[in-house]
Amino acid sequence: MTSFELFIGNKNYSSWSFRPWIALRHKDIAFEEKLVPFDFENGNPEFRAFSPSMKVPVLKDGSLTVWDSLAILEYAAECFPEKGLLPQDRQMRARARAVSAEMHSGFSALRNACPMNMRRQVEVMDVDEAVRADVSRILDIWNECLNASGGPFLFGDFSIADAMYAPVVSRFATYTLSEDPVFQQYHAALTGTRAWQAWEADALKETWYVAVDEV
Repeated sequence: MTSFELFIGNKNYSSWSFRPWIALRHKDIAFEEKLVPFDFENGNPEFRAFSPSMKVPVLKDGSLTVWDSLAILEYAAECFPEKGLLPQDRQMRARARAVSAEMHSGFSALRNACPMNMRRQVEVMDVDEAVRADVSRILDIWNECLNASGGPFLFGDFSIADAMYAPVVSRFATYTLSEDPVFQQYHAALTGTRAWQAWEADALKETWYVAVDEV
């Protein structure tokens, strides 16, 4: 039996927290939410009590601590194989892991220039060539995956790949980064989930303000 506790940061800003949270919630995997806000530019000293990296998210399962978004998603997929967090087909699993890892380690220009901020007014943002290159590559990934799977999610059913790209969908919408039909299709699929709607509703109620994420 698992006894998941998921430590997260502000729902308005914490894109890394959003990833495992939406996956667990969408897949009906029980967990206790522990929200510890970062209202400091460099986090919160209270993170030291539960996070070896001083970052969120962190998953605790009994004596086990997992402190990375993708590692949390992989662990949940192993604990609950019946939930389908990874595709059943071996080649599709490999592709889902590849695009998830690319998100995990890449697209720094987009992430740095366009922080997740669900409260921000939706408007076009003038971005540089590096951000445009990230946007183009992400659209290529979405097109390829959705064309191959038929949707509505990247590999048909919701997987760890969708959890990894969920904050990117939020960024694309907030900063009006693309009008590509594949973005519109994928945006509709993710924002139509009850898990997304629950997270966003909480995010919009938050009053914490982090200046570095207000661009």
